[in-house]
Amino acid sequence: MLRSPRLLIAVAAAVAVVVAVSIVLLTRSTDAPADPDRKVISPAGEGEKHTHVRLIGDGTTPTAGGYRLAEVTFPKRSREIGDLTFKILDPQGAVVTDYVEEQTKLLHLYVVRDDLVDFRHLHPVLGDDGVWRARVDVADPGRYRVIAEFAPTALTDGSQVVLGTHAVVEGTPPPAGPAPESTGSDGLVTLTGPETLPAGQDSRFEIGVSDGADGVLNLGTYLGSYAHLTGFDVETGAFVHAHPLGAPTATDRGSDLTFHTSFDVPGTYRLFVQVRVDGFVHTVPLSVIVR
Repeated sequence: MLRSPRLLIAVAAAVAVVVAVSIVLLTRSTDAPADPDRKVISPAGEGEKHTHVRLIGDGTTPTAGGYRLAEVTFPKRSREIGDLTFKILDPQGAVVTDYVEEQTKLLHLYVVRDDLVDFRHLHPVLGDDGVWRARVDVADPGRYRVIAEFAPTALTDGSQVVLGTHAVVEGTPPPAGPAPESTGSDGLVTLTGPETLPAGQDSRFEIGVSDGADGVLNLGTYLGSYAHLTGFDVETGAFVHAHPLGAPTATDRGSDLTFHTSFDVPGTYRLFVQVRVDGFVHTVPLSVIVR
């Protein structure tokens, strides 16, 4: 696996919002097709043995498995691009500089406000000093979570570590809006997921993708997969991450992406689903009840 991250050229654009709380990011992407040998959260293909990458931590604490998210700096103002920096320390307190590439990146970084409205999926750059750096802007004041997901080369069993901490952006947070439902749209892409899922067992479910009128969209890959699902338990903030099984299939509602994963704890989950359509990545929030 490669050690150096690939350059991603990002262009953010505002679009009409159908779901009031939808935060939509449009990013130009030039990713190559998925690597069938890459180990991901869900299986690489139909009929293969169902496996999960073992996650150490759930993103609610800055330490897990002896690893620590340290020296985090975060922009103090909203609607201004600023620097987000941090280090990862190993169980001996040394700065981690060696990582295994996963889903085309050495580390995936998520920034989400505590009310699960404002969401960012970032890919910081690792410096020779072991400091990760990213540029980020957030929509509004409030308390944000910074969540790092990575696989240090020292973990030879393929496990990934998920660490999280909080940062505060000065000002008065906006009032809470209505929560997303099982169907969401950014005005260009409509996603439809399940209303409920069973807790504590592997389950297969579909997320439909369309233009809002049951039309099939031109789906491409983003970071080596046809979709990225990043979820958070509304009550605890626990992190979940999954990718679909292979390519989309055409259906009466457009096309379906099939996921095979499990949610261990009952509750309401906010899902941020990212799909690439005609070269742009759309991020649309959905909600699902796990019981």
